[in-house]
Amino acid sequence: MFKALVIENDEQGYRTSLQDLSEQQLPDQDVTLEVSYSTLNYKDALAICNKGPIVRQFPMVPGIDFVGRVIHSRHPEWQQDDVALLTGWGVGEKHWGGLAQKASVSGDWLVGVPAALSPLQTMAIGTAGFTAMLCVLALEKQGITPQHGPVLVTGASGGVGSFSVSLLARLGYEVVASSGRASDSAYLLDTLGASAIIDRNELSAPGKPLAKERWAAAIDSVGSHTLANVLAGIQRDGVVAACGMAQGLDLPTSVAPFILRGVTLAGVDSVMCAKPLRQQAWQRLAELVDGALLEQMTKVIPLSEARAGAEQLLAGQVRGRLIVDCRQAP
Repeated sequence: MFKALVIENDEQGYRTSLQDLSEQQLPDQDVTLEVSYSTLNYKDALAICNKGPIVRQFPMVPGIDFVGRVIHSRHPEWQQDDVALLTGWGVGEKHWGGLAQKASVSGDWLVGVPAALSPLQTMAIGTAGFTAMLCVLALEKQGITPQHGPVLVTGASGGVGSFSVSLLARLGYEVVASSGRASDSAYLLDTLGASAIIDRNELSAPGKPLAKERWAAAIDSVGSHTLANVLAGIQRDGVVAACGMAQGLDLPTSVAPFILRGVTLAGVDSVMCAKPLRQQAWQRLAELVDGALLEQMTKVIPLSEARAGAEQLLAGQVRGRLIVDCRQAP
């Protein structure tokens, strides 16, 4: 038997509880792992608290990322005792995820843990840091260098935002952080390395199709009016990497930034991203991430507190990352 957070939706309603499951209940996939750590992402919190149509089938074990040790494998790439991590692939939405002591997944979805990172560090990075790295790679691919000018990061207090700020700062970019929490100013400036902060309210209301040119590039995890206003304020030939929808799925913009300023909107999909790009991103993360900073950006909670953690995350009470230690079940 093992502990798992389980979401059910039937005649008794939508509910999430910590349950004892047997290995026979795991999905029939070719690799089974003993989960060491998972994390709480915005998407997990929406699923756990029934605040968005995230889960596609029930019952579901949430948790869109995890790291663990292989205990059974029928997959040629993975042997017993290998340590592997998983982000994306619809795990925690369509397939059982990582907020449990065991998980069974396709070996094709797994990535080896880079030598320079501990399992705990990979989940301190998790989907949020991985997505942030993909966004930085997208800006680099479009030729954006620190010499081009300031880079805006929206949702800077959140998981993806925090990592985007710190990665860009480590690479020498001047980072402007957009945040709704004045209390996070010292954290963003002194800990993560932002050069300046703007209030998210400057960007969250409906704006004009074009505004003053302010930033050479941006990483946006917010969407909706925020992304529209970011596009309107990007300098000529600038780039925006879009990876989230915390404000909404809509994009109330015009073609003006694209056809009058040559702005590029680069979409970043961390869920179905191909394995070579995943490996490249994790390799770069292993080179760039500051271990001491990771500790400051994260808080570890036991699996028994995952539901409460999800509620805090949705209420905007969490800064940085929540790691769930799946080994410490009550």
